[in-house]
This record gives sequence, structure tokens and C-alpha cells, in this order.
Amino acid sequence: MEVRIGIKHSPRELAFETEATADEVRAALTQAAEGFASFADSKGKQIIVAADSIAFIEFGGENSRKVGFIG
Repeated sequence: MEVRIGIKHSPRELAFETEATADEVRAALTQAAEGFASFADSKGKQIIVAADSIAFIEFGGENSRKVGFIG
């Protein structure tokens, strides 16, 4: 699933692909009210975001399509 997180006072977004479900990402954000939200992307990279800096979060479809050329 593709996840996009808007960061306060920043023109850029944090975007990554994850194997987590939308419910798992929501649970991480609920726990983040205590300080930080932690995520893992589909390649195993760990992402930690300060909860008070999150402006929004957007979930993509569970099976997002890839566009590109093979070879």
C-alpha cells in the first residue's frame, strides 16, 4: 500500500510503499500520540515521524499499480 504523510511547515510529503494494512498504519498513528509514529516500507526501511509534526496522512489502494518499462 502507498502511504503519504504531510509534515507541518514543510512543502514536501513523506511517501512510501508498505506491506502494512491501513488498520496497522492507523494503529501506529494512534500510538504516535505519545511521541513518534514508526513505519516500515515494503523494502524494510524504517521510518520514524514525530507525531506533533504530522499534518495529514493519505492511504493508497492495497494493490497500487506500477507504471514503467520493463528491461
